[in-house]
Amino acid sequence: MATFLYKLGRLAFRRRHFVALIWVALLTLAGVGAASAPPAGNSSFSIPGTEAQKAFDLLEQRFPGQSADGATARVVFKAPSGQKMTDAGNKATVAKTVDELADGSEVASVTNPYTGDAVSKDGTIAYASVKYDVSGMELEESTKDALEDAAQQARDAGLTVEIGGDALQAVPETGATEVIGIAVAAVVLVITFGSLVAAGLPLLTALIGVGIGVSSITALASALELGSTTSILAMMIGLAVGIDYALFIVSRYRAELAEGREREEAAGRAVGTAGSAVVFAGLTVVIALVGLAVVNIPMLTKMGVAAAGTVAIAVLIALTMIPALLGYAGRRVKPAGAKGKRLGRLRKGEPKTDEPDGRPKANLGTRWASFVVRRPLAVLLLGVIGLGAAAVPATSLELGLPDDGSQPASTTQRRAYDLLSEGFGPGFNGPLVVVVDAKGSDAPKDAFTDVEKRIKDLDGVVAVTPPSPNKGGDTATITVIPDSKPSSVQTEDLVHAIRDAGGDIEAKTGAETLVTGSTAMNIDVSQKLNDALVPYLVLVVGLAFLLLIVVFRSILVPLKAALGFLLSVMAALGAVVAVFQWGWLAGLMGVEETGPVMSMMPIFMVGVVFGLAMDYEVFLVTRMREAYVHGEKPNQAVVTGFKHGARVVTAAAVIMMAVFAGFIGSSESMVKMIGFGLAIAVFFDAFVVRMAIVPAVLALLGKKAWWLPKWLDRALPNVDVEGEGLRTAEERGAGPDERELVRT
Repeated sequence: MATFLYKLGRLAFRRRHFVALIWVALLTLAGVGAASAPPAGNSSFSIPGTEAQKAFDLLEQRFPGQSADGATARVVFKAPSGQKMTDAGNKATVAKTVDELADGSEVASVTNPYTGDAVSKDGTIAYASVKYDVSGMELEESTKDALEDAAQQARDAGLTVEIGGDALQAVPETGATEVIGIAVAAVVLVITFGSLVAAGLPLLTALIGVGIGVSSITALASALELGSTTSILAMMIGLAVGIDYALFIVSRYRAELAEGREREEAAGRAVGTAGSAVVFAGLTVVIALVGLAVVNIPMLTKMGVAAAGTVAIAVLIALTMIPALLGYAGRRVKPAGAKGKRLGRLRKGEPKTDEPDGRPKANLGTRWASFVVRRPLAVLLLGVIGLGAAAVPATSLELGLPDDGSQPASTTQRRAYDLLSEGFGPGFNGPLVVVVDAKGSDAPKDAFTDVEKRIKDLDGVVAVTPPSPNKGGDTATITVIPDSKPSSVQTEDLVHAIRDAGGDIEAKTGAETLVTGSTAMNIDVSQKLNDALVPYLVLVVGLAFLLLIVVFRSILVPLKAALGFLLSVMAALGAVVAVFQWGWLAGLMGVEETGPVMSMMPIFMVGVVFGLAMDYEVFLVTRMREAYVHGEKPNQAVVTGFKHGARVVTAAAVIMMAVFAGFIGSSESMVKMIGFGLAIAVFFDAFVVRMAIVPAVLALLGKKAWWLPKWLDRALPNVDVEGEGLRTAEERGAGPDERELVRT
């Protein structure tokens, strides 16, 4: 591995014009594809293997032409104080609004509140339902404008009018904080390298990689039904790893220059050593993201694969374009320890040769590692207890999917949600759709009536609509209004109660009863994600464990890495619960409405955080193993690893945190939650697990940390992440030709 990457780095350095041209051409091609691609529609949200999805598919089959996946809008009216919606003037205003709502090429149907039993019991609130032929993301702007204009005219007439549903769905915005995150990354890079040129290389390559990745996703969005959130998450992860991977290679390049090597040789060795770590770190991230496919939720699979593709591009750019740009930069990228004329003062932490014996003064990483190896047990206990305390809120984790009730109070969707709850009860925003398939029943009508009666007798039911059969008379739908809000435990219990009653009904009448609707779909999604979490952990952690055995040639080091990851991800989930569910620091994070944590958050965090955690494990511990392989004692190898890697890993972690935190400003609650969760997870993993727990455990284990059974040592391939093959040739004193032959 090291030999191949060494040659690749030198080739890219020499053929820099060709390499740069290839990447610029790919960026241009992806940009043209994105610009010419048709706009992405609404991503299909299907959950194979769930009852809610089975019922949804049955509805499309038995009730054709009803645009089951079309956008919907609920235009909610509230009468002025002292009036009712049944007053003649208000009825006339609503009738005029309904006529205007029906006048549109994409409108499938509109229900009048006064003919559709859509007026509250006290007469103060009413609503009109609008059904469209296409999804919310595919609606033309003129259709959305017509919807808002109709509502505004009713407002001008004196009514309070709000619009719910997904008809006004918009592409989520990330906000200015994303730019702030990149700016923080730039500042950290300048401080780390003390040079604008060296600092600019990781930013430039990361932006090129993300540009190619996101443009490719945009170009394929329509054909593959990729949602807008997919590109945002790919950008988030691609930026973070792209900067970090380039940072490690540039840092190693400067270290090689400091040892007196020529620039082309330094570029080759940087890619051969740090580049090997980048490859394996990138592989762990890709495994974790692609592994999301085991959950069998197409939307989640697409998000994972798209983000994994962006990570793969980041790895390839780091291995090829970074050495090419280093060739262009020439002497403007200085060796480690050399200070630029203008930015040298930023490097006050650089070691100085001011010890009495002439040795370089120990840097902060060295001093910290020396402290940890002297007090390993105390550091280990403190780190574990601290993460355990942070993880306590995770025991109160409640899962759900966002709806209009989780929108900011300033949005019309949220205000419509609140008005409907006020007028019709909290369960009205999450109706359950019961589909009765009586195709195998001898008396379909009796089966429909039996289901209706059984549901009415259940606890927690406010209203049940009469069965609405299809043209064939073999299938009917029944709408059930719970007495609790959609995300509550009581509503979930009601869904299970209806499904349990369906078993008895099928045995009695031969009719199958299925529960669907957005609320039932959310419940099924949460259950499916919970069921998939353990298999996913086994698959991803197992594959990464095997990969790390090959990298570190050790059993205990990968085991320790996996256990440390579990600590950091549980602590991060605890922080997410504290902020988004309990409301701690909610105002600071821009969280206007607390509620259940998004259902896919735990498994998504497990996947992404595991991959990123292994990044720091690989980058930091490979330096330790490199020192150990070259003859240092175990504790000294830990200190040496920190001496060379702590500063860079710290910078990489701060950069990644800044990039992820930049997405907290998103208007999309899912993106906001993931941005915060990943930022805090990187903090816990990098600074508590990798910087404290890992060296403490290695110090306690000593030589046992690097133990590997001889039979397994012989069976494993030698990937040479430490670049031992390169070093051995030099130590033999071989000339350039012989050294190249040895490497070959």
